[in-house]
Amino acid sequence: MIKFSTSYLISKRILDITISCFLLLVLSPLFMFVAILIKMESRGPIFYASKRVGQNYKVFNFWKFRSMRSDADKLLKTMNIENQYVDSVQELVQVASDSKQTKSILVHDEGTVEEDDWLSKDSKTQPVFVKIQNDSRITRVGHLIRNTSIDELPQLYNILKGDMSLVGNRPLPLYEAELLTTDDAIARFIAPAGLTGLWQVTERGKVSVSADSRKKLDVTYAKRASFCLDIWILFKTPLAAFQSSNV
Repeated sequence: MIKFSTSYLISKRILDITISCFLLLVLSPLFMFVAILIKMESRGPIFYASKRVGQNYKVFNFWKFRSMRSDADKLLKTMNIENQYVDSVQELVQVASDSKQTKSILVHDEGTVEEDDWLSKDSKTQPVFVKIQNDSRITRVGHLIRNTSIDELPQLYNILKGDMSLVGNRPLPLYEAELLTTDDAIARFIAPAGLTGLWQVTERGKVSVSADSRKKLDVTYAKRASFCLDIWILFKTPLAAFQSSNV
């Protein structure tokens, strides 16, 4: 059974409140600038919120700057995206036509996937983290704020509220969290949800990262979490934030 010391939890929360308050204040001009750019380039809200699962399976609203066009879900049905689920746009259109109904699209940090494919037998046995390269639904501003991780900054509000910590395991969409209930995966949810974490500073931006690799890193952090490890991850984060892969 993984347990965190009271002193670690208190020091971690003090650090979260101090840094998140400071950064929200200092970065407020940047927030305003990014908000203006987003509104100038495309219609739609400035922020994007999705339901995420954090520590102890707590569900909360997870905030980001919007980096895609507001009609991104609709465009998915007509654009030529290649991932492990869709071989061609013709196949996607044909499936939708045969079923006589619109397919449900699930969205998460790494991309999108059809709900039926996610719920298939193979997907249930191993969660899939989909990466879509050169996604044309991402706006020009969106590319900039994604590659510099500026799109993640609204999560400082989540940290201030206590939904997340500065350092922890990435909060997951509901459908991913529902699949991670085995004994070897459930440990990741014992650790706090985080803005940055062990996976982000070691594997982020690599196209070949597997679901098992991410899961193992999350569990490793949960088992080894300490104030010193958190500080090390925070110092490594700025370099990891600027990723070169366009995903």
